[in-house]
Amino acid sequence: MKDRPTRNPWLVLLTLCLGQCLVLLDTTIVNVAIPSMTKDLSAQVDDILWVSSAYTLAYAVLLVNAGRLGDLYGQKPLFLGGVAVFTVASAVCGLAQTPGQLIVARVVQGVGAALLTPQSLSVISKIFEPERRGVALGVWGSVVGAAAAIGPTAGGLVIAVLDWRWIFFINLPLGALVFVLSMVVVPRLPGERRHSLDWLGTGLVTVGLFMVVYGLLEGEPHGWGRVLGPATAPELMAAGVLLLVLFVFVERGRQDREPLLPFEVLRDRNFTVMSLVVWALPCSLGAMLLLIMIYLQSALGMGAFTAGLTMATAPAISVFVSPISGRLIDRFGGKYVMIAGFALFAGGIGYFAVFARADASWWSLLPGLVIFGLGMGVAAAPPGAIAMRDVDPALSGAASGLFNMSRVGGQVVGGAVVGALLEAQLAARSVGLSPQTAADRAALADAVRVTYLFPVLALVVAVLVTTAARRPATVARVRVPEPQPTGTASE
Repeated sequence: MKDRPTRNPWLVLLTLCLGQCLVLLDTTIVNVAIPSMTKDLSAQVDDILWVSSAYTLAYAVLLVNAGRLGDLYGQKPLFLGGVAVFTVASAVCGLAQTPGQLIVARVVQGVGAALLTPQSLSVISKIFEPERRGVALGVWGSVVGAAAAIGPTAGGLVIAVLDWRWIFFINLPLGALVFVLSMVVVPRLPGERRHSLDWLGTGLVTVGLFMVVYGLLEGEPHGWGRVLGPATAPELMAAGVLLLVLFVFVERGRQDREPLLPFEVLRDRNFTVMSLVVWALPCSLGAMLLLIMIYLQSALGMGAFTAGLTMATAPAISVFVSPISGRLIDRFGGKYVMIAGFALFAGGIGYFAVFARADASWWSLLPGLVIFGLGMGVAAAPPGAIAMRDVDPALSGAASGLFNMSRVGGQVVGGAVVGALLEAQLAARSVGLSPQTAADRAALADAVRVTYLFPVLALVVAVLVTTAARRPATVARVRVPEPQPTGTASE
């Protein structure tokens, strides 16, 4: 039966947000399980880093083509397929008996996540009128940011009550709920035009990104020597960068043949700027969550639940701040809101770079968590709202895929850089993730504090780039009524 176009767009938005929460909770919830997984699976540091990176790598490199597939076959079928693949792969993750099995299952999870993610922004861009699109995209961004931050708290509770495997098993009922809601609520939207897939571009960006990430993750364990055949880690990374540059040149020559990288979208200055700076948010958030969970559990000796509860301060604050951010975006366009959010974000992480010591108490860390939560709540919504607001709906699939590839690519590369820096700092201090003495705990805390400097630097660069954004052409000039069904922002 054909879907009715009159369906409540806010109910559709709620369903899409739930699907995206499913993906992002699993992106960050793994961080709190690192000590448990390391012990249970007899894994090394680089094995555990791959458990996270394998997921985000598969997620990132398939996003643009998944957006194209949505344009070709419809957003609803791709969203449903992504939810199904993700849910089944979650069950396999929970049953894994070795690091290798878990890594392979996480790759499949990443495929499912890639299939569903670009469909969300594409559907939102099509079902909301321009004057409400900013608020809708702001709500989506706020929920996404909160979901990613809540992951460690939820994971700590699950591990304390059950076992690390249940951080994957809980996806089964959640995935089933999202699938059923999507069948009923999400409309089947007609495509604007037929699309073909750019296999050459896909191959170049996939292999290039893989080589960069593989070199970063495997470089330290192999002493930055040979990591793949005769190739050393720096050589592999350099080759990956060259392939990514080649990808851009190849796409330039394919602009009349359905390119993976449509330059027409990049002519929108705000879309281009946001696609460049959005990598800083997941990069910094992922780094913060990974490092703080290691620090709280390994350096301060907290249990998983206590560590997750401590971390809950930040997302709790962000939930209250996000609605304010959404209103400011709709009124002012989001540029200065985003700069303020980035600055707070950097301030919160910088606090930990100074005060995260082995003898710290949880209350001494509270100011950093408060500042971090404020930054999270303010900065989560603007990028998607600014990027997608003036994009032609006919290009929404490609634009959504490209924007999300940049966002998740930042998470992949940022996680790999943070992992490599942390491994180098741990090796320099001759300490592991399971310190036995007070001196070892102090050395671990020092290693974490130094590693925090990378996400701070990333956010400073993002602030500078964001100044190039301009006020969107469709910023709302009127007051719109409230409330709206999601309960996270006013309409």
